[in-house]
Amino acid sequence: MDDPLNRRMIVALLAFVPLLLVLLAGRNFSTPQRQPGQPTTAQAAEIAALPGGAIEAPLFGSDLPPAMLAPGAMDAARASNLQVPFVSGPIATALPFRFSGNPGDFGNARDCLALAAMAEAGASDQGQRAVIQVILNRVRHPAFASTVCGVVFEGSQRATGCQFTFTCDGSLTRRYGDADWAASRTRAEQALRGYVYAGVGTATHYHTDWVFPSWSPKLEKIAQVETHLFFRWPGRWGTTAAMTKPYRGGEASFAQLSAPGSAGAFAGTMPGDFPTGRPDLSDPDASFAVATGIPALPSDTPAVSSGEVVMRLPNGRANFIIVSAGAGSDVALATARSLCNGQGTCRVMGWSNRGDVPVSFPLPRAARDSLQFSYSRDPAGSEITLYNCESFAGVTRDKCIPRGR
Repeated sequence: MDDPLNRRMIVALLAFVPLLLVLLAGRNFSTPQRQPGQPTTAQAAEIAALPGGAIEAPLFGSDLPPAMLAPGAMDAARASNLQVPFVSGPIATALPFRFSGNPGDFGNARDCLALAAMAEAGASDQGQRAVIQVILNRVRHPAFASTVCGVVFEGSQRATGCQFTFTCDGSLTRRYGDADWAASRTRAEQALRGYVYAGVGTATHYHTDWVFPSWSPKLEKIAQVETHLFFRWPGRWGTTAAMTKPYRGGEASFAQLSAPGSAGAFAGTMPGDFPTGRPDLSDPDASFAVATGIPALPSDTPAVSSGEVVMRLPNGRANFIIVSAGAGSDVALATARSLCNGQGTCRVMGWSNRGDVPVSFPLPRAARDSLQFSYSRDPAGSEITLYNCESFAGVTRDKCIPRGR
């Protein structure tokens, strides 16, 4: 090392080390690593353009009785569904679900799956397994939430409604028997441990045969299980190759999520799955509800002949109103339809006292408990109407807002 030439070479090499470190650091900061299963920018744009996206494609299951639809809508929907053929050729089977999480994650995921299966498919073994498979298909698809509970409760913070209607329409107060819970939990556990219900393939969407959502004919109809029709996206986004997003646990608390309107229902959830007491800021309707007070009504809010409009989205897609039960259920329904006089998704929720009207989403428990009237319409025109049957006289039982018992 006494040779002057060697010393000069070593000094020169050492001079390049800081520059090399800077270049490596700059590369790391400028090109962050993409997580496995996370879509590229181009792929995210493709997903956003798919028909029946997460915001506009609620799943209509057995929680939507035919009696709640507009007169004649059920027969018209069934006729329309018959016009859409099933795809030809083999139906690819979904890959087994690979659970990776702690026992708490497993329990929460199991119970979210079990509740959704019961609410959507009743006590049917095949029906429940089909619903469970769709949920797990969504968990692994980049278009949807990354957790089981995140998929089940997706959209419950939005003014315009939920993917699974039972998480928004008051049905969380339903009570199921111990035997029903045990059977549904067993099916959920089997699916989380790798059981695959092959009958619905890679389906990510379904609805009952008595509704015809606007997205239905744009997807590929691949199966029918009892009264449910199952669909996958066309092209690669409907294949097993699209369902590569790894499951990493991080489930929200099922106890909090299933408590109707609990103020802490969305605490501790995965980023992007739920808000924490405020509207979903990724939702274009987020400006509707702010925690600081009730915003002014849009200037084009329609006049109503009964009750009062308290809050309304600027685009009219969601409304909070005061209703008078004494005026009758027909008047409440007419009021909702007058507010939803355009096309597309629309929701109206009504209370009897102004002090009960909430100012933000998700609805607090008191607001859910005091809810008197709920109306929603999907882009195809299918309607769901529910009433507080303790206040509205003459309403048939199948149109009552479910209450705890």
